[in-house]
Amino acid sequence: MVACRSAGSPPGASTRRRRPQRGTARSYPTYFSFGAIALHLVFIVIPSVMGIYYALTNWSRFSSDTEFVGLDNFRTVFRSHGAIFQAVKNTLIFTGATIITKTVLGLLLALLVSRGIRRFSTVHRAVIYLPAVLPMIVVGIVFKSILNPSTGLLNRSLDTVGLGFLKERWLTDTNLALYSIVAVDTWKGVGFIMLLLLAGLESIPREYHDAARIDGASSFNEFRYITLPLLKPVLTVTTVLNLLYGLKVFDSVWVLTNGGPGYATETVNTIVFKEFARGHYAVSAALSTVLFVVMTTAGLFLIRAMHKQIDDG
Repeated sequence: MVACRSAGSPPGASTRRRRPQRGTARSYPTYFSFGAIALHLVFIVIPSVMGIYYALTNWSRFSSDTEFVGLDNFRTVFRSHGAIFQAVKNTLIFTGATIITKTVLGLLLALLVSRGIRRFSTVHRAVIYLPAVLPMIVVGIVFKSILNPSTGLLNRSLDTVGLGFLKERWLTDTNLALYSIVAVDTWKGVGFIMLLLLAGLESIPREYHDAARIDGASSFNEFRYITLPLLKPVLTVTTVLNLLYGLKVFDSVWVLTNGGPGYATETVNTIVFKEFARGHYAVSAALSTVLFVVMTTAGLFLIRAMHKQIDDG
């Protein structure tokens, strides 16, 4: 059978395929990123640049004129004593504590859910992850009630089981308030870390574990020489996420203690908020800029250090 051709078309035209231009084919996927780039520019890049600009001015609620003052606001930040340095100390303690607690507990829960609990494992995963999706305002109100020293559920429960000597003023004691916030924040965030580590555990080929068991490796050696090394990329991600979250923590502290008692739970972002509320807009912007530089530097350093460790391992 002879294939029909349209009149006037050259021979073989029906078998030719139209090839897309190389430039169009390469640039076509970038069209889909324009929306995300526009949102990032409007809500992240432009406000950040404006914040750095205002940090170099005398912008405040007490004057309608805004003048360039250079690094005066940064000098004010670094020469400050008391609240700001206490806030920096509290922020570092909170960050270090939450990195350790969330990573250790998240890894233990991921191991338990993936290997220890066989029945209803999906239900257990959902229950552990559930606090991560709750609004911090709800979590804060609930735990503020639970940790109330006189009427809270925790102290009453300790009394009921005969452990009344363990009762404490969990959110009003200057020595315990920050660590109480760490515990509440860990309870809320450990499910998300568990989920990331669980995905990493399930990506490890089972053949490695089977071969180790055949060779007579103990569970501890199996974890040490197979599971942990192969989890390093995921642990890098979780550590960086916990680091950045800890350095910019605000909501959990503000809801539970408002930075009190005194300066016991004050963090950098609560100081930024209070300075802005007092009308010291430029000082607040300067402190935010310093925090942004610290977070960026720490994140990049941690990523490079852990990637180097992975490559060397």
